[in-house]
Amino acid sequence: MTPGPSDGGIGSALWSGSTWRKSSRSDPERDCVEVASALDVVGVRDSKRGDASPVLVFDPLRWREFVAALRDG
Repeated sequence: MTPGPSDGGIGSALWSGSTWRKSSRSDPERDCVEVASALDVVGVRDSKRGDASPVLVFDPLRWREFVAALRDG
């Protein structure tokens, strides 16, 4: 598969062996995201679309900073 803009040019093959995690606080009837790590990146996708979802790609350091900012309010 040719990498597309939705996955940062990385390609879906990178995510095929990844374990996607959803927050235990997620409501199955509402909008949720799943997060997975692969190589040196973190991917975020729409949980309702699963493997058909585009993947947003983040640098691991930036992802940790983002999550810390959410926790800190």
